[in-house]
Amino acid sequence: MTKNTTIITRVSALSMLCLALLSFTAKAQQEISLQKAIDLTLQNNLTIKQAQLTEALADEDYKQAKYNQLPSLSANPSAGYNFGRTPVAGQYVYANQSNFSVTSTATLQVILYQGGQLRNQILQNRLALDVDKTSTAKVKNDLLLNVVTDYLTILTDQDLVIAAKQQIDLAKITLDRTQKNFDAGNQTRADVAQAEAQLSTAELNLTNAQNQVDLAVLILKQYMEMNPATPITVVKPDISKLTDVKTIYDANEVIKTAFTVNPDIKLAELQQQTYAQAVKIARGNYFPVLSFFGNLQSSYSSVVNAYGTRIIGETAPALQTIGVVKGTGDIVQTVAPVQNPIYSPNYPFLSQFGDNFNQSFGLSLQIPIFNHYSARTSVRKAKLNYQNAQLTTELAKNTLSKTIIQAVLDLQSAEKSYHSSVQTYNSNKEALNITKQRYDAGLVNTLDYNTALTNYNKSQNDMIEAQYQMIFRSKVIDYYLGNQIVL
Repeated sequence: MTKNTTIITRVSALSMLCLALLSFTAKAQQEISLQKAIDLTLQNNLTIKQAQLTEALADEDYKQAKYNQLPSLSANPSAGYNFGRTPVAGQYVYANQSNFSVTSTATLQVILYQGGQLRNQILQNRLALDVDKTSTAKVKNDLLLNVVTDYLTILTDQDLVIAAKQQIDLAKITLDRTQKNFDAGNQTRADVAQAEAQLSTAELNLTNAQNQVDLAVLILKQYMEMNPATPITVVKPDISKLTDVKTIYDANEVIKTAFTVNPDIKLAELQQQTYAQAVKIARGNYFPVLSFFGNLQSSYSSVVNAYGTRIIGETAPALQTIGVVKGTGDIVQTVAPVQNPIYSPNYPFLSQFGDNFNQSFGLSLQIPIFNHYSARTSVRKAKLNYQNAQLTTELAKNTLSKTIIQAVLDLQSAEKSYHSSVQTYNSNKEALNITKQRYDAGLVNTLDYNTALTNYNKSQNDMIEAQYQMIFRSKVIDYYLGNQIVL
C-alpha cells in the first residue's frame, strides 16, 4: 500500500467518524414542541409538585375531620409501689406500709352534640381541600402561560438570528463590492470603513440575537426541570398558521367568561366560603357538649395479700352452752347461729383483678357559662376574616377585569403594529432594491446605500417582533377564556 493510499484511507475513516459523531449529536438532541414542553413542565416542575404536596396535606386534614365523628377508645394501665401512710385494704384505718398496686381503666367516649362543630369542620376542611386543588390548577395555568410566552420568545429570537445572518450576508457582499471599487479607485477609504462598520453591526446583532435564544432556551429548560446541558431543538410550527390569529374580542364577554373559569377568581371565592364555615365553627363554642361515655376498671393490691381479706368460706356450726339442768347437772347446748368467715392467706393477681372488675356508662353534658369571652372573640375574628375574604374576592375580580381590558387593548395595538411593520418592511425592502440598483450604477454613494440597508434590517426585525407580539397577545386572551393554548 502506497503512502498516498494510506493517507486517503485515514482521511476517509476520519470523515466517516465525524459524520457518525454529527449524526449521533443530531439524534441526541431532543425535539421540543410546544405541547411536549407543556407536558414535561406539568410532569416535572417542582413548583407543581410542591402544590400537589400541599393538596395532599389538605386531603389528610379533610379525612381526619370525618374521622373525628368516630368514638374514641383509650386504655390506661398503671402499676407502681406506694410507700408511707396509706389506708389498709378492707379496714377503715391507716398504717405505715408499702404495697404494689396495679390499676387498669378503659374508656369509650362518643360526642353526640358539639354545636355543629364536627360537621362544620368537615365542610371547612373540604373547602380547604378545594382551595388547594384550585391553587394547584392556578400554578399549572400560570406555568403554562409562562411556557407559551417563553416558547414564542424563542421563536422570535430564532427568526431574529436568521434575519441577522441574512444581514451579515448582505453586509459582506456590500463590503466586498466596496473594497473592489476602492481598489479600482472609484470609492474612498471612508466608504470601506462604513461597509466594515455595517458588517460589524450585523455581526453584533447576530451575537445579541443568539444570546437571547440561548437565554430563552435555558428558561424553558428550567420550567421543564431539565438539565441545562441537555441539547434540545425547539420545533417551529407552521408560520402560515401563526399569521391567522383571532384579534377581535369583546372585553365584557371575555370578563364574563373569565369570572367562571379563571383560577384566581375561583380561588378567592373558595377561600371566602372557607371563612364563612369558620364563622359557624366559632359559633359552636356557645353551645353545650353532650357526650356518651363508658368505663371498664379493675385493680390489684399486694396489701390485700398481706391482710388476707379474701373470704373463701365460713366456719362450721359450733355448739353453744345455753344452760344446766337442775338436779341432774346436764349441760344443755345448741348450734350457734353465727358463723365466722374464713380468709385466704393468699389472693392471686388474676383472682383479685377479676373480683375487682367494674363497669359504668352514662351521659356527660358540658355547658359553657363563662370562658373569658374567648368564644365571642373567636366569632368576631372569624367574621372579620370573612369580610376580608369578601374584599379579596372583589379585588381579584376588579384586577382581572382591568387586566383583561388592557389585554384586549394590547392585542388591538399589537395587530395595528404588525400591519404597520409589514408595510414598513415592504417599503424598505423595495427602497433597498432600488438603492442597490442605483448604487451598482454609481448613482448613489455608500452612505445612502448603508442607510437603506440599516432601515431594511431594522424594519425586518420590527416586523418579526410585531408578528410574535400579536400572537402572544392573542394567546393571553385564550388563557383568560380558559381555552387550550396551542400553536
